[in-house]
Amino acid sequence: MTSLPFFTTDVFTTTAYAGNPLAIVEKADGLSTAQMQRMARQFNLSETIFVQTPDDPAHTAKVRIFFPTAEIPFAGHPTIGCAIHLAESRNGPGDFTDHITLEEVAGLVPVDVIRNDGVTRAEFTAPKLPVPMAGETDAEMIATGLGLTAAEIGFDAHRPAIWSAGPDFLFVPVDSLDALARAKPTQPGWADIITKSNEAVYVYARGGAGDFQARMFAPEHGMPEDPATGSASAIFAAQLHAAGEVTEPSASWRLAQGYNMGRPSDIGLAIDTADGQVSAIRISGSAVPVMSGQIAPPES
Repeated sequence: MTSLPFFTTDVFTTTAYAGNPLAIVEKADGLSTAQMQRMARQFNLSETIFVQTPDDPAHTAKVRIFFPTAEIPFAGHPTIGCAIHLAESRNGPGDFTDHITLEEVAGLVPVDVIRNDGVTRAEFTAPKLPVPMAGETDAEMIATGLGLTAAEIGFDAHRPAIWSAGPDFLFVPVDSLDALARAKPTQPGWADIITKSNEAVYVYARGGAGDFQARMFAPEHGMPEDPATGSASAIFAAQLHAAGEVTEPSASWRLAQGYNMGRPSDIGLAIDTADGQVSAIRISGSAVPVMSGQIAPPES
């Protein structure tokens, strides 16, 4: 197979070398799952997205998303980054408004893309609403696995919980930005979190650089820490709703992530409710191109 065009973009930022890097591989129709996985491992970013011809010509593209270690059905920062890349590619450098529809494994993901005064921003509607998952959420266990104390776990009506909407996360509220800064996977307690709760842990505190500031650890997926996690930000809607934070039919928050690791990321979260339940979740953010080139696929 001949070499394929690839691009990298920094997502959830308006500044290069911030946000969450993403690799985008175009013309990926002829690639096998094994080839895509090996290429994602070669890029070794938190996620790589492969762009293929859509099954329905009315849609923009079919895409597949990979961690360095496994394929995932949906992810937020690849959705934002890829949609902005595709919209800018077909609209050029001027201001525009465009609509992108991505066929993801989790379902159709519509994305609205707007470029204004040199800044391109995209917003997608999450393809699935979060549902609760079983698992251990004991504060003492979680604290031990994060190098914190049990007294630092939880604040106001926020308590640890596991939610899923394709990917699933253990959400861990901590009572201060200081605790957030000190949190890190700590053995042997981290092994208990992995076996009893979840392999991806989203730790957050109120305030900081946004309405909430967060960190996401998933070393078992090849991500010691993720600068920005769009899927977790979408699922965070359920955590906010459970804690009584969603008091209007439509409300929005600014989520900050990556600040503790020198990759500041700014994520917009909007939640709609109906009859007291979450009815729609939207994630928004910007992206900037960083590099492009050609990549030769592995033989198998």
